Amino acid sequence: MAATDTEGDSAAPGARERILDASYHLFSRQGVQAVGIDAIITRSGVARQTLYRHFDSKQDLVLAFLERREELWTKGWLQAEVQRRASDPRERLLAIFDVFGEWFQLDDYEGCSFINVILEMPDRADPIHRAGTAYLAGIRNFLEGLARAAGIADAEAFARKWHILMKGSIIAAAEGDRAAAVRAQEMGRAVLAEQA
Repeated sequence: MAATDTEGDSAAPGARERILDASYHLFSRQGVQAVGIDAIITRSGVARQTLYRHFDSKQDLVLAFLERREELWTKGWLQAEVQRRASDPRERLLAIFDVFGEWFQLDDYEGCSFINVILEMPDRADPIHRAGTAYLAGIRNFLEGLARAAGIADAEAFARKWHILMKGSIIAAAEGDRAAAVRAQEMGRAVLAEQA
């Protein structure tokens, strides 16, 4: 459906949500560089004027997408699933790879949007790159909390190691290795055994 600039549609309930939903779908599957504003307008069904009433620029829209990704993917899915599957902190660390294993089997597996944006925007001063890095740091903070709860002495260093296993498995899955989570979990067990 072609959107036209009308005065009324910005007042329609959910215009901002439709824009965010469209952006989430497109950016998470195609990347932020490949998706133009026209594609977002088409998918959301809002007028160009409406989009710019809610978001000053594509950069603002990408930053809002990343914030939503943290809410839905990091907190609403990954952390929630890990906590649901295990109560012991060490088992929760390992459960991450059980969750990933199911994710990697999906036909529409899209990889990690935070990794993707920092690779697409390699300039470390770019606000989008900085945001992607910050959201990855948030995942490490979650891991560090689990490591502390598990009694691991240097929880920060451990979290960095664990996060490398996670990111490596995500990339391996993107290459087509659907067993990447199983392999990462095996390595994770060895890393955890060193902390006994």
